[in-house]
Formats: sequence, structure tokens, C-alpha cells
Amino acid sequence: MSPAPERVVVVGAGTMGHGIAQVAAQAGSSVTLVDVRLELAVAALATIRANLDGGVTRGKVTAAERDGALARLRTSADLAEAATGAALVVEAVPERLALKVEVLRAAEAAAPPDALLASNTSSLSIGALQDALERPERVVGMHFFNPVHINKLVEVVAGPRSSAAAVERALEHARAFGKEPIRVRDSPGFASSRLGVLLGLEAIRMLEEGVASAADIDRALELGYRHPMGPLRLTDLVGLDVRLDIARHLHETLGGERFRPPALLERKVAEGSLGRKSGRGFYDWDQE
Repeated sequence: MSPAPERVVVVGAGTMGHGIAQVAAQAGSSVTLVDVRLELAVAALATIRANLDGGVTRGKVTAAERDGALARLRTSADLAEAATGAALVVEAVPERLALKVEVLRAAEAAAPPDALLASNTSSLSIGALQDALERPERVVGMHFFNPVHINKLVEVVAGPRSSAAAVERALEHARAFGKEPIRVRDSPGFASSRLGVLLGLEAIRMLEEGVASAADIDRALELGYRHPMGPLRLTDLVGLDVRLDIARHLHETLGGERFRPPALLERKVAEGSLGRKSGRGFYDWDQE
């Protein structure tokens, strides 16, 4: 297996961003976690430390491994400075095409010509991102899964102009980070979001129709199909707003009724019930 890239930049200090930064640092990369709001990146480091402390407590990580990973992490609000000398830049900003394009353009201008540029998008077109860049052949999708430090899957998405070498590098980097990558063609929702969102939307419709409680719908998948987590609890972890954005995008691009967002999901997002990050979604996280 190839070693982890020497220098990694992760843009966006949210749930996905700090998770990607953690696994890259644990793999031996020097990692800069960039966010325009530096205080968010600093707070993300505290979350990473807590994750690693939990790993030590459970015997999954040694104290030396934890300390080494933390020593390889730094924060910044300056992408141009951080990307200098980077071998891999991963954007993990919110699912808005214009924002992701802005970040990737800035990374392209600052990073070395041979740096791999990756998007953690869960549903947006890699081809659309490539269209905005001067060197589209070095852009790929690297869709990590939450919680990143635990979930093994990474979707490596080949855009229409991704070079074969860039795709192979992305696969190698994912393996170096301790993940098990799959190769996916650029298509709305890729493989995982298309399947996962469809299941989640149907679970929301069942809850809306009073078929069963959220907990019992989730138990049906956990016990009957051996899913590690039910679709409604997973939606709470991902964020109801994130699920809604993806559902809208898939409904617009693929058509039909299967991805039309349920009224219950629309209503919860409108009222600010976004899942764990807001304290309440399909579950009351303040009580857990």
C-alpha cells in the first residue's frame, strides 16, 4: 500500500471536514484544516481530540498515536497559504455548487500543479466542478462517510475529465487513510447517496403516514437487515437540511417522484429541526 500523502489540506471544518482531517493525520499526513472562520477550525480540533481520547479509552488508538496525530494537525483561515506544497486538497464545504467551485478554484491557483484536488460532495456533479477549472483532469470526488473516523467507505468518483492517474491516486490515498474505496462513475447521487437517500425518504414517508414510530422504523432495518443504524437516526446525524438539499438535487436531475422530498422533511427543516446539530430532528438529542 502506498504511504499517505505528505501534506493534506482539508477545507471546511464541519462534521465531514474535521473527520477527514483526523483520519489523514492518523495515517501520517501533515494536515491543515482550513475554514474562513478560524474559530470553527479551532473548535474542530477539540472535537478531533475528543474522538482520539475516546479511541484511547476503547483501546482502538494508543496514547502515542493520538499525540502524533494531534501534532500533525494545524488550523488556518488562509487557503492560499495552506495549499502551498500540498499533495492533496479536499474540499468539504456545504453542498452548494458555487461555493465548491470557489474553493476549488482557489485551491487550483495555490496548490502545486501535481496536487490532487478532491471534492467530498455527496451528490453534486464532478463534471460541473471540472468545467470551472483550468486543470480538470486532476479533479475527482472523494466522498467520505460520517462518522469519518469509523466508517470505512469512500466513494472515489471519476468525473468525465478525471485522468486515470488522478483516480488511481485517490484510491491509493483512501486506502492509506485506512478506508475501503469503491470506484463510481459521475452520476447524480453516485451510488451511496442515491441508495441511502431513497431509503431515508421512504422511512420519512412511513413516519409521516403513521406506519410506525421513528425508533421502530429504524429497528426494522437494524434488526431485520442488519443495518448498523436506521435511516431516520442516520438522517439526524447527517443533518435534515443536508438530506433535503440532496433530495431536491436528485429530484431535479433524475425526475420522477421517488426523490421528491416528503412534506415532513420540508417542514422540519423550515422550523430548524436539523438533527443532532440542532438538538432535535426525528429524535430528541438533548435527551440522549
